[in-house]
Amino acid sequence: MVSEKMKPFMENNSAIRAMFEEGKKMAAVYGKENVYDFSLGNPSVPVPEVNEAIMEILKTEDFNSLHGYMSNAGYEDVRQTIAESLNKRFGTSFSWKNLIMTVGAASGLNVILKSILNPGDEVIVFAPYFVEYNSYVRNYDGTVVVISPDTETFMPKLTEFEEKITKRTKAVIINNPNNPSGVVYTEETIKELAAIMEKKEKEFGTSIVLISDEPYRELAYGGVEVPFVTRYYRNSVVGYSYSKSLSIPGERIGYLVIPDEVEDSANLITAAAIANRVLGCVNAPSLIQKVIKYCIDHDVTVNVAAYEKNRNLLYNALTEYGFTCAKPDGAFYMFLKSPLEDEKEFCEAAKKHHVLMVPGSSFACPGYVRLSYCVSYEQIERSLPAFKEIAREFGLLK
Repeated sequence: MVSEKMKPFMENNSAIRAMFEEGKKMAAVYGKENVYDFSLGNPSVPVPEVNEAIMEILKTEDFNSLHGYMSNAGYEDVRQTIAESLNKRFGTSFSWKNLIMTVGAASGLNVILKSILNPGDEVIVFAPYFVEYNSYVRNYDGTVVVISPDTETFMPKLTEFEEKITKRTKAVIINNPNNPSGVVYTEETIKELAAIMEKKEKEFGTSIVLISDEPYRELAYGGVEVPFVTRYYRNSVVGYSYSKSLSIPGERIGYLVIPDEVEDSANLITAAAIANRVLGCVNAPSLIQKVIKYCIDHDVTVNVAAYEKNRNLLYNALTEYGFTCAKPDGAFYMFLKSPLEDEKEFCEAAKKHHVLMVPGSSFACPGYVRLSYCVSYEQIERSLPAFKEIAREFGLLK
């Protein structure tokens, strides 16, 4: 009954989701307060203005207009509001025509990949990376090419990157700030990446699209700037989600930006709008589109300081206990070096202390584990004795 194409997806079902489900079972046995689940990137900082926006819109908008069909690309006024916000922040010159509202960033990536990939085309990704990219590329019969991780800095290995670009390379996906490392790719790195891609486009006489997946763009700490890629490379497309910046992952709302500078941009924009429809999304959810406009107009965003406070507590404690970790400058993840070569074995050992982590092999980077610190500050405080015991168990702390 199940198609051959679906069987690999079933065999490689998300370890993150599996760990999350296990956490729920453990909480039922030991009590939620005694299970320290750092597995899933589920935002923990409420943004109450979102509820206020929903109530205001429901009171003031015409029912049929609010809940009816619209262009597959989304409401023009919402797209124009986002375009003007981006222009103000990043010095760009977008209009509503350059934006397509999507059912979150995941759907947006599927939309752009469906719009550009032919069977056998290659898409380059940088480990560690969100391995659902593999599924998205496979959906359109593309091939993923992985650049191995630099475990010193978790910045892209640009020499290896240049060597692996071929005539079949159609796209490069970056995730900045990065999931799972929390590292923010610097402006210098983006410039070097862009220069390599421009060089290879000329060498092969091809066009290579840089897809920047940016659901964590607003979550950057200590004044760190996240470079906006369209300023550095002509054939850039940006995918964004409000899941993290407004703490609404279940609402599934985001957008694609396809600048006029992209080769054949008018046709690509049309193709992406059609892809939005034929993938079954039809259009992004109407009410939440209007909520996004309200939140931009009223300067609403998540309290980033709360995540930074969580980061500081967890990072300082874990490094004090002897764990090794690159200090994250963005997102809400920490990528910890496993004291065991087999990080899955380490994750199993941590479960005995009711600590749930995700193995780095789930991000094409074995030997590491990911912690999601988008949890309550109190959970982190309660978990520290367990982490201290784990550190002692593995000889990191005397």
